[in-house]
Amino acid sequence: MTDCAMDPCGDEGRTFLEAISEKYSPDNFPYRRGPGPGVLVVVPSGPQGSPMKDRLNLPSVLVLNGCGISRAGDEGEISAFCAHVVELDLSHNKLQDWQEISKIVSNIPNLEFLNLSSNPLSESPLDTSCAEAFVRVRRLVLNNTRVSWETVHTFTREIPELEELFLCLNEYEEVTPSVSPCPSLRLLHITDNNLQDWCEVRKFGPMFPGLDTLVMANNNLSSIEDSGEALRRLFPNLRSINLHNSGLNSWEDIEKLNFFPKLEEVRLLGIPLLQSYTNKERRSLIVAQHTNTCPPCRLPSVSVLNGSKVTDGEREDAERFFIRYHLDYPEEELPYRYHCLVTKYGKLEPLADIDLRPRCHAKVDVRFEDKVELTRIRLDQTVAELKKQLRTVVQLPTTNMRLYYIDKELGCAFGPEEMKYSSRVLHSYNIRDGDEILVVPKSK
Repeated sequence: MTDCAMDPCGDEGRTFLEAISEKYSPDNFPYRRGPGPGVLVVVPSGPQGSPMKDRLNLPSVLVLNGCGISRAGDEGEISAFCAHVVELDLSHNKLQDWQEISKIVSNIPNLEFLNLSSNPLSESPLDTSCAEAFVRVRRLVLNNTRVSWETVHTFTREIPELEELFLCLNEYEEVTPSVSPCPSLRLLHITDNNLQDWCEVRKFGPMFPGLDTLVMANNNLSSIEDSGEALRRLFPNLRSINLHNSGLNSWEDIEKLNFFPKLEEVRLLGIPLLQSYTNKERRSLIVAQHTNTCPPCRLPSVSVLNGSKVTDGEREDAERFFIRYHLDYPEEELPYRYHCLVTKYGKLEPLADIDLRPRCHAKVDVRFEDKVELTRIRLDQTVAELKKQLRTVVQLPTTNMRLYYIDKELGCAFGPEEMKYSSRVLHSYNIRDGDEILVVPKSK
């Protein structure tokens, strides 16, 4: 659902001012809602036929997605209405000219967040003079706009305090490097493109030397090809990386993530390498790969994996699991991490295979008068149900049975235990093979 009514202007679209007037007029928006402070703007009556209202309730966060906006409108009125606005969502409109967008942005002096997603901007060149209007923007969203790398570089060069950049769904297959780095950028969100080769991804390092978070889900990245030393230099400040649904298919690629010196958070769901493992094996093997166990490597410890915190206890369990998981591997196939962990814990023995599940059946001696018959009974049934099972064995009605349980090991010490509660489940008696059930008629 879009946020504005159907565009009445057809293919021409409407102006930014017309969209504001429609959405935030007293008729459609009588009370201020939403986060942040709002301003009641009073303007002089416009010319005959002007869509502007006498007064508008404008919040500091304007959401005008899907309003059919293609032009700015009167810049003086934009300045009068939007001086207090800090966030602006113009996604899913008809904006295709950077000149028109710059007219809007240049008249919103406090704008910090701008969303232009899904506007047809792929054919529009961005001049430096237009980009200067965006100088105060800190978070810029250009998803599904197909903007060129030249346009991206113009923005990163002209916006001195740009911190977050969103370039998803832009069909990028390669990255054009920039001659001017953008040291202020902390977050690059570039999911759902087609960046398969590491030689393209590595270009982000020099372009964004202060990068803290790299979100690259759904790019089908096939491998990480640089050496450890190169990775340290490329991304010296990277703290979080998201490689969900990439094409990584080698444990060597996972190990290479360790060379990012400040890495704390990794997201690795949906990669081919992990498809054959259980959920427990996946998490344990990845946690064990990313620890500071080997002092010569000075590797970081990933503290968050796939959104969940890694505790010290989980890390130790994972490291021990990693050793035992590789016990049967040939020496030449053992990963380097295995030898690091053996240095820490020694060569561990396999864990005993202990089945702690409650038993389902037992074979017991059913004794009645001078007869004894070996009978297999279900331990999840009640005493009442056991009586029904024994009717054919002892030829007594259930109402005339009294049952006693005799533990083969402790019976001599404690004697028979009467099974007097019809609803009690048999496994609560801890019945084992070889124990005895004594049946006594009630009439005796």
